[in-house]
Amino acid sequence: MNRGFTGEYHHSLDAKGRLIVPARFRDLLGSTFRIGVSLDNCLTVYSDEGWESFYEKLSALPQNRPDTRKLVRYFTSGTFDVEVDRQGRILLPQKAREKVGIDKDVVWIGCGTKAEIWSEEAYGDYMNEDSREEISAIAANLLDEHFVI
Repeated sequence: MNRGFTGEYHHSLDAKGRLIVPARFRDLLGSTFRIGVSLDNCLTVYSDEGWESFYEKLSALPQNRPDTRKLVRYFTSGTFDVEVDRQGRILLPQKAREKVGIDKDVVWIGCGTKAEIWSEEAYGDYMNEDSREEISAIAANLLDEHFVI
């Protein structure tokens, strides 16, 4: 049974821009997968199947609308293929690192059907102490009384 992407893993880029893929995630992703831009200040990591599912949803949007075309271009132009080397690393392109402010220290996080790669600083800012109250408020708004945490 695939339980999806879970957990938080801290790693550092080496001098050549290579990044270790957490072993748990390698098991789910395989030796090649896709990394793309996110609407948040991070990169989204998709298995091939996950990307296909996401791309199908993008393709189903009405292509006659300029805003749809812009959104599709944003996601497709910012997505690239990566291959895991024998040491369990990927090369994270400089352009992708620059888009989300990744310099050295990163955090991989599991997000169910996908994973994310954050700069450690950006993730720390995003998940600050105020986030706990915000997450409680979000849960109260989105989850009904039958959803037990």
